[in-house]
Amino acid sequence: MCNDVLNASSGDAVWSGKRCILWLLTTGLMAGGICRARADDATPPPSPPPFRIIRYDESYGYLRDPARRSDPLDALKFIPLNTNGDSYLTLGGEIRERYEVFSNYNWGKGPQTDDGYLLQRYMVHADLHLGPNVRFFTQFKSGLEDGRNGGPRPPDKDEFDLHQAFLDVTAHLDSEDALTLRLGRQELSYGSQRLISPREGPNVRQSFDGARAIVYRNEWRIDGFLTRPVETNPGIFDDHPDPAKLFWGVYAVHPLPIVPGGNIDFYYLGLIRKSATFNQGTAREERHSIGTRFWGAKEGWDYNSEFIYQFGSFGSGDISAWTAGSDTGYTFASVPLTPRIGLKADIASGDGNPQNPNLGTFNGLFPRGAYFSETDLIGPANIIDLHPSLGLLLTKHVQFTADWDFFWRESTGDGIYGVAVNPVRSGQRSNASYIGSQVQAKIDWQLNRHLVFAAAYAHFFAGEFLKETPPGKDVDYFSAWATYRF
Repeated sequence: MCNDVLNASSGDAVWSGKRCILWLLTTGLMAGGICRARADDATPPPSPPPFRIIRYDESYGYLRDPARRSDPLDALKFIPLNTNGDSYLTLGGEIRERYEVFSNYNWGKGPQTDDGYLLQRYMVHADLHLGPNVRFFTQFKSGLEDGRNGGPRPPDKDEFDLHQAFLDVTAHLDSEDALTLRLGRQELSYGSQRLISPREGPNVRQSFDGARAIVYRNEWRIDGFLTRPVETNPGIFDDHPDPAKLFWGVYAVHPLPIVPGGNIDFYYLGLIRKSATFNQGTAREERHSIGTRFWGAKEGWDYNSEFIYQFGSFGSGDISAWTAGSDTGYTFASVPLTPRIGLKADIASGDGNPQNPNLGTFNGLFPRGAYFSETDLIGPANIIDLHPSLGLLLTKHVQFTADWDFFWRESTGDGIYGVAVNPVRSGQRSNASYIGSQVQAKIDWQLNRHLVFAAAYAHFFAGEFLKETPPGKDVDYFSAWATYRF
């Protein structure tokens, strides 16, 4: 790849040089991540915690104790700035290389890339703790796309930008309770990420500019925030808060004592979009969401159920929309391969009449990427979804999952939408409700603490609705990716 620098024209030399440096950094870090640390004595230190998707949720204050240091990169995770170690700096990052190929992307509509394309993600962060009460976190990102016919989609490319930069000031109310005020650019993630997510699946993640208050009190965690979502633009340092959108809310979580292992969430979320497009047209949207979630695990069972009602205005009409979803499974812990049998079921309302100014389409707000599967073809609006699955633990570090997902339109008066609530196919040319089904197989391999490899294959069987609103071809999809975190 570095030979590209020698062969590049003057206009491409800088870009080729960047790719050369990123490639060298990727291969060097991934190769280093496969090596294991050698213990200095017969008793190894306690295992370090796993890396988190939300990197600011990690805490490395425990590394003040030299006996806890077990990783060669622990020197980056705890850099003391004073003698007692309560002021310190943490450095970290992530590299993800992902290859994707579709046959009949978007069921055959639009440009096609038969040979696939490469998505690259590079992120670095610094977490500065100035005593127990003040913290500054910053993170930079670079998302690159290569080889996709038709060019990158919006979340595919962002050459280099500031992803997060926020200041925390914490008041400790007692030994367990605290109040944290957070100001700046930050990721948001709540619940099962049905409505608010950092968008982990796509190449470029989502952040928000604004203020946030986080309260821990008597087993409650209560978050309040007022933000604008940050636009993803493809250039260098050109991301900025979207002036056409305002997002705010309150989210509370508490254990549910009457249910062993249970928890309950309550929340209110508000969203204004100056220009929003649905099957019936484009207009100003003001939407309010009230929801609750029941979740937990006990004696092999795990469960996660959520119910949301939305109201507000769309142009001159009123909004009345809703969704209900569940994810229930049972793990056979004493059976070989530790199988988990699961069933997801979701229903999200659609609009019954595009000629009526009132709107019934549910808005998933800022949901997780790859919402139903890695193909990311369908989002949680005007949908009925039935989704059985089987998970197997092939080895201690290798997980295999197979599932089959069935989709219908909730309302035949509405179309189908992508994860970003973008109309994908109009509903005005067919009365059929069945969209189709998709089978997927996925494998996750945790090579070590730093390096994860995953691969997925999926086939979407186009149903009556897609065939009546052509093109309605079956879709084949394959992806493989490696993620290195430090």
